[in-house]
Amino acid sequence: MVRELGKERFHKSQHWGFCNNVAMLVGEDKPGIGGEPLPGQKLKPKYSVFPAGMGSDAPAWVAFDKQVLSFDAYVEEEVPDKNQELYRIRHCKIYFYLEDDTIQVIEPQVKNSGIMQGTIVRRHRIPLPPPNEDEYYTIDHFNINTEVIFYAQRYKITDCDQFTKNFLRKMGVRLNPPASRPDDPYTKERQKILDSMNPLRPYERIDTLKQFLEHDGHVLRFFCVWDDPESMFHDPRELVLHYYLSDDTIDIKEITPVNSGRDAVPLFLRRDKLPKYAPTGLYQPGTITARTVLNVFGNLVGNRGRYILDNRKTGAVHQEFYRDSDLKIGEVINVWGRKILLCDCDEFTKDYYRTKYGIEDFTPVPYKTSPPPKPEKTFPPYTGFGSEEDSLCSCMGLLPKPPQKDFKKFMEKDRSGLESNILRFLAKFVTDSPIDKDRKFIICYFLSDDTISVYEHTQRNSGILGGKFLERGRIKKPGQELFKSEPSEYFKAQDLFVGARVCFHGHNFLLVDADEYTINYMEKHANEFSVADTGFILKKLKDIAEPRSREIRQVFAATDPEHTKVIEYEPFRNLIVSFTDGAFSEHEIMTLGRYYGVKEEYETDLHLLLAVAQEQLKKNSFENFGQLSAVLAYNDREKCGVLPYQMCRTICKSFKLPLADDLLEAVLTMFEDDNKQVEYKKFLDGLNWRENQIPAFQTIKLPLKNEDDWNGQPPSLPFKKIKYLPLLDDLFGKEE
Repeated sequence: MVRELGKERFHKSQHWGFCNNVAMLVGEDKPGIGGEPLPGQKLKPKYSVFPAGMGSDAPAWVAFDKQVLSFDAYVEEEVPDKNQELYRIRHCKIYFYLEDDTIQVIEPQVKNSGIMQGTIVRRHRIPLPPPNEDEYYTIDHFNINTEVIFYAQRYKITDCDQFTKNFLRKMGVRLNPPASRPDDPYTKERQKILDSMNPLRPYERIDTLKQFLEHDGHVLRFFCVWDDPESMFHDPRELVLHYYLSDDTIDIKEITPVNSGRDAVPLFLRRDKLPKYAPTGLYQPGTITARTVLNVFGNLVGNRGRYILDNRKTGAVHQEFYRDSDLKIGEVINVWGRKILLCDCDEFTKDYYRTKYGIEDFTPVPYKTSPPPKPEKTFPPYTGFGSEEDSLCSCMGLLPKPPQKDFKKFMEKDRSGLESNILRFLAKFVTDSPIDKDRKFIICYFLSDDTISVYEHTQRNSGILGGKFLERGRIKKPGQELFKSEPSEYFKAQDLFVGARVCFHGHNFLLVDADEYTINYMEKHANEFSVADTGFILKKLKDIAEPRSREIRQVFAATDPEHTKVIEYEPFRNLIVSFTDGAFSEHEIMTLGRYYGVKEEYETDLHLLLAVAQEQLKKNSFENFGQLSAVLAYNDREKCGVLPYQMCRTICKSFKLPLADDLLEAVLTMFEDDNKQVEYKKFLDGLNWRENQIPAFQTIKLPLKNEDDWNGQPPSLPFKKIKYLPLLDDLFGKEE
């Protein structure tokens, strides 16, 4: 019999066919040519069939990810051998996952049901009931008011959610009307019994979860004071009151001053609800209870009493506690017999009362006495041993610490690349000695640590050995007492400018000039150096010269008889000095000249520049053109033959190309194209004195200068003529 059954199934799933006139066994599910079904053949769908050409062409596990159909259903189970119920109705949810046709059945939890509830059928593909057990449930098998069978369990579908209805309608499924869901008779009977019962312990249900969730972590803070009349010194004690909005509890902490003589306790009042006391005073123990107990029989029956709870709470005493509405600035609260005054609160508390109660007046109550004046801290005078800062640090504590340097300033103002952050001035002695008045000095001011060094320029046949004149270090200003408690005042960068007179350890210097980097740095940081601030100088000059505006215009016009609108720098300087009566320094006059000056433009010849550059490279034996060319080509990522000007200059500086800055910049500018890009191959061919040597010229009329080798000579000004009309317009306005 078993053999016959297997044979029947074999013939059902397989049949004989012919391929190339050869009889062979062909599967029943195998389609014909082109995938078309054979005559009488019915193909079994593997997954849910969706209309072709609609929606996205993405696979189902992508298009229907996290999309689930939800159906409401119930199961009717028989309950044998029980008089209370003959059958049981179990409500459940059927979830159909569109991405892979899996099904899950979940029964909601019911309190005190006594049944294992939750997931009844885990998520997987469920086969159809026999005789189609080789197929699986698809979306076509689901509809409202229908039945499905999962493993011999019959589920009646009564309804579905709105998403499921919309999806099925789009799939062309005509939905049936929803079916009514029957009630479980045993559950219904049990609910009637529970409703008819009078609970013996009618506890009051107070929902505090909502308040906790809304106000967890929200705390009102008040600054209070308690004037204790029984204390020995009768001094007020400062307190901080915290009101926790999550459960209406209060705690109080005391602010214990330093050296007050009181023990520091963790809390003045531990966190709890703070009661309001009745006029008669404290309640007796047992007066306030949560429930009222009644003795029904007393001692009449066998000396035993019977007690029940009083539902009406006859004679109950309701105790009042402090709430947030009872707290406000200026209010006095009773904290277990202590009168505490609320004096102030924080910003969060003000916003809370402003939002909830509309209170706008939060004027604090003064409660703090003015602190006694702190005694002035005096230090002993400087002893002369070591530096003043080191001696002062030894007075700050028992363990002396070395003086702290301004590390941030050092990192910002230290030499970085082409930025030296060193101000250099040309100076000479202020003396009548014929030997010393011609001596020239270079004063270097280091911005990183405010130190100064002085070098003397070597002059031939002067009889004076040049070199280091003053070691690098900070220099005190003259006229200060040596042994004093206050720190001394040192020279700053603002004290050095062209025309300033300084005294370094008894030597009087006059600063007669500065290098180009110093002048440019001071103009760039004009907010720190007033002598380089054009706006400040113009305002100062306007205040002095405005009453004589007509006279000044006539004097400037007389200086320019040919009406060229420009004058030489020397007459311009002399006019400013005469108008201001020496109130302007040389640096301020030079700043005006640089601002209104006419810069001279030099016409340079490429052949001449390359000849000078090759001569300098040849003198310094620089032949590393191959490696320089490789680095420039490496930085040319697009292989277009050009690089930005700044990149080429940086690479040449990194190779320590022995060319002055002005000469290098001029040569790079000569090889720029229309887009301000340097053709580095032509640039290197022009500098290569080995392969493309250019004969050197004897005379060169270029003001070449290497800033790092500045020998202290007065720099040639980049201007010789001043446009005085814009200056007069800025001072007195345009003349009508």
